[in-house]
Amino acid sequence: MGSHRLYVPRIGDIVKDSAKKAPAGTVMGHEGPYYQLRPLGGGKEWDARPEDIEPVPQIELLSLRAAEATRRGLQDS
Repeated sequence: MGSHRLYVPRIGDIVKDSAKKAPAGTVMGHEGPYYQLRPLGGGKEWDARPEDIEPVPQIELLSLRAAEATRRGLQDS
């Protein structure tokens, strides 16, 4: 049997929460058994279980950041 290691994110990391439909969130903290994540564009934090968190691949991270910058630019105009 192989061992399964959980991904351990750091505060500020951008991660996916497989239990939530949001594309990704920023790790804001860790309390008890849960991580607190906030949507990339800001908003209400949610609790995520450690087993549901996974890193966002670099190419997907670039795409998410570009989409967020575009969204902010459209709001400012």
